[in-house]
Amino acid sequence: MNAQPTPSRLVPSERLNAITSLIAEGSAFEGHFQSSRDQGIKIDGHLKGNVSFETGGTLHVGATGVIENTRLEADYVFIEGKVIGTVIARKALEITGSATLMGDASYDELIDMHPRARVRGKIEYRGDLGTTSG
Repeated sequence: MNAQPTPSRLVPSERLNAITSLIAEGSAFEGHFQSSRDQGIKIDGHLKGNVSFETGGTLHVGATGVIENTRLEADYVFIEGKVIGTVIARKALEITGSATLMGDASYDELIDMHPRARVRGKIEYRGDLGTTSG
């Protein structure tokens, strides 16, 4: 894995730096994380369960992080590790070159998929496509 974290190109660094909850590398957690507050969580370990922010929220899946059997929902989702499940990003979804996403992802505003990112599933824009004709 990378010794240095991948710099974010889309998710604001102040959002990533404000994260206060952590599932550390080498640890495992089974259950659901849910918050009605605009806060953040970083997963460097192994999580089996959902992560959901009713409003706001930043989710960072670190390079050593693995989340499976999951539904993830937050304003900002930054994936460097492995996710097996469904991802919903209300503002920005960023999938780095070290990331693996096996499942469907949807986003409302912005997406950035780095070179070498591995995705098996569909990616869908949930915003308004407008009525412009091409």
